[in-house]
Parts: sequence; C-alpha cells; structure tokens
Amino acid sequence: MIERMWAVDVEGNGGTPAEIVELSIVEMKGLELTGFSRTWRVRPSSGISPIASRIHGIWDRDVADAPDIEDVSGGIWDWIEGTPIVGHNVRVELDIIGRALEDWHPPAAYDTLKLARILVPQAERYGLETLGKFLQLDRKAAETTKLAPHSALYDATLSAMILRHMLEPLPDSVRAEMLAQANIIRPEQAQLL
Repeated sequence: MIERMWAVDVEGNGGTPAEIVELSIVEMKGLELTGFSRTWRVRPSSGISPIASRIHGIWDRDVADAPDIEDVSGGIWDWIEGTPIVGHNVRVELDIIGRALEDWHPPAAYDTLKLARILVPQAERYGLETLGKFLQLDRKAAETTKLAPHSALYDATLSAMILRHMLEPLPDSVRAEMLAQANIIRPEQAQLL
C-alpha cells in the first residue's frame, strides 16, 4: 500500500481550457485521512463564467485579490511533487494542474470513479456527489470540511473517503490490484512524462 498520497480537487473558471480558481489537497497515509489539507484560491487570467460560479459558488469578486497561479505554483509544487494523487475523474485534475505546473507528473493518479464502477456495481450513477450520498459519506465530508459539494476541499475530502470506503474491507493483495486498475497513469506512461 502507498504510504502517502494526496486527494486532489480543482474548481475551474469554466473556460476552455479551464484555469484553476480553487485547488485543494487532502493528505492520506495509507487509507487514513490525516486531517491535514491545503487550499489555494487563484485569480484566473480569464474571468469565471457565470455557469461555473453557480456550480462552485466562487465569483470573480471572490478571487479579485487572490494571487495568480504563477505566484502560488511553487507552493503547490512543494506539496504535491513526487506524490501519488487521488481524485474522482482524476483526469480533470491531471490536465488542469498539468497545464499550470508544466513539469509536474505524479507517479500515479488513482481514479475513484473508475474504481467505483468496479467495486460498487449496484450504484445507479457514479458522479461524486451522487456516489457520496449512495455510500452515505456525504454528511461526513460536510461535517469534516464545514463546506458543501463543489468546493475543492469538500470534493477532495469526499474522494479520499470514497477511496477508503471501497478499499478498506479488501485484503492487501486485492487492494494493490484495485489501485493498479484505478491508476490512470501506467508505469510505462510515467517514464514518458
């Protein structure tokens, strides 16, 4: 089992390509959430679309005095460099963070969406919020973060809780196999990055 990883979530500005507006990381050691997290709010170079603001609740005025991504990228890099990440549909985080931190290539990226489709076949839908409710983890994530869905910290925390919920009952050998299946960065791909 991996000793340390970060559950990650990004809220974007709704642009194409999306820019980071809020980024949260939640530390995990093994399957345990350590209680340590970091959140950055960032002022995107393009404004936040009204549709994106209605989803995550972050408006241009909320980030008017926030730093640019270039101003915080070193701090983000210091925390996540060389550490596996976890996320729900984690490809989104890989893409958005990868554009902001050009040389960042985590050794692994575990997708809880991919894992849920294997380990929770009885779920009707697999969106993060829907899956969190189905697994009865949504309230715990809200209590832990004091936030609502679509805040980066809530979503990263819920992703970590879902990972733990799905893998904890499994024997170590099966956990390792499930993590290998959930890793969207294959070892051969990591060498190319």
